[in-house]
Amino acid sequence: MKTLSEEQRIIDCLNIDYGIKVTTLTFLPLGADINASVYEARAYDHFTYFVKLKRGHNHEISVTILSLLHDAGIQIIPPIKTLHGQLAQHIGDFTLIAYPFVEGQNGFSRNLTDDQWVTLGKMLQQVHKVQVPPSVQNRIRRESYSAKWREAVRSLYTYMEIHSSSDEIAIKLLTFMKEHKASIHRLVDRAERLSQMIEEQSPEFVLCHSDIHGGNVLIDGQGTIYIVDWDEPIMAPKERDLMFIGGGVANVWNIPREEEFFYKGYGKTNINKVILAYYRHERIVEDIAEYGQVLLLTTAGGEDRAEMYEHFIDMFEPLGVVDIAFKTDESFAKLCCINGLKEK
Repeated sequence: MKTLSEEQRIIDCLNIDYGIKVTTLTFLPLGADINASVYEARAYDHFTYFVKLKRGHNHEISVTILSLLHDAGIQIIPPIKTLHGQLAQHIGDFTLIAYPFVEGQNGFSRNLTDDQWVTLGKMLQQVHKVQVPPSVQNRIRRESYSAKWREAVRSLYTYMEIHSSSDEIAIKLLTFMKEHKASIHRLVDRAERLSQMIEEQSPEFVLCHSDIHGGNVLIDGQGTIYIVDWDEPIMAPKERDLMFIGGGVANVWNIPREEEFFYKGYGKTNINKVILAYYRHERIVEDIAEYGQVLLLTTAGGEDRAEMYEHFIDMFEPLGVVDIAFKTDESFAKLCCINGLKEK
């Protein structure tokens, strides 16, 4: 939650550490990360800046990755250095990162053209081909197919059955989760089985954005596209990113034609159907866990609670992420049947 003192500390940091003389600082209600706040800062020199405040001090790796991508010629918005040459600055328990402000719309509110889909494919292929130095790889998360989120959702099963609440949003969510209990169990159990199948393989790990849905693709007024929000890079199979193409997050990016043009840019590649199905299930499981824990077990979120609830139920809409995850898994099962294979 933003506070007046938080905003003043941001202004002071930009002034002292960046040499940016702020005239106005405006909170921007963007994104679904309850541990981050973003702002638009206008300065006396008429320049405008995008400022991100993220809880914790472990976000330097994200700006390191941004520098690596920028040096590789990939179209990203590079962070601004402080007067002492740093790419991020600590404010209490938070990390502040400042960027030039790029006016535009994201992929949730604006459809990409065919050419932009091709460009996005080329950009993501470049990301996956970046050679990450061992010294940097040692500081990036590595995919482990952890059961953390599956166990978190399972911990909500009992709560769903025996608990009640006086909070309106919590009551609505409890009712919705009970109505979709079978689908939730299917998502968790199938993610578990698919993770076991992947552990028997040794897929190549590449640098992945990890959250490249429409909300993290910015299109400016000239039609240039940028991949933004590099807070959680990970070394993982390429399917970690490719699962978003055609994945239906926020009920967009779910049209076959879009995938066709994306892969014209990305190029021919062998997509591991097991891994793709796993990520499309596991991503939903994570969202169920995070939204469920916040909305059922706490009163956090304030005015954002209603929006979180809407995000939750949208996942179960036709052509939404749940629908597409199940269809991906069914497609994999059908392929196994055609080839006379059985799951091990």
